[in-house]
Amino acid sequence: ATVGSVAVTQPALFDEWLARYGAKRLILGADVKDGHISINGWKEESAIGLFDFLKEYITDKGVKNVLCTDISRDGMLEGSSVELYRSIMKAFRRCKLIASGGISNINDIEELNAAKVPAVVFGKAIYEGKLSLKEVTRKFLSKTK
Repeated sequence: ATVGSVAVTQPALFDEWLARYGAKRLILGADVKDGHISINGWKEESAIGLFDFLKEYITDKGVKNVLCTDISRDGMLEGSSVELYRSIMKAFRRCKLIASGGISNINDIEELNAAKVPAVVFGKAIYEGKLSLKEVTRKFLSKTK
């Protein structure tokens, strides 16, 4: 399950879920705009900074999986926030980051791969015909790259 707003608005409940289901079964949603976590479907910006949020949940509470969406780029097909994701991977080396927002072509995915980002959301690029699943599979999952 992906959990975002609850981790901000009801941290005790999120902690309970961590204890009940384990860190491997939950994905922490980190929707970010201008360095702060947004909540409630991106309608509200919290006062919590992204890196403080990630430290609390990854370093302090043992969360493993994070879906981070740069909402200023989501759906825009104008390229990913590679530096943001590179910074996250540098600060939280064991994080299983899923980068989301702005992917427009195979080059964007290659840049994130070079930044050691383990997973990427690229749905809009496929929907708009900018990228094919076959192309991504051939490039990243084929044994005969």
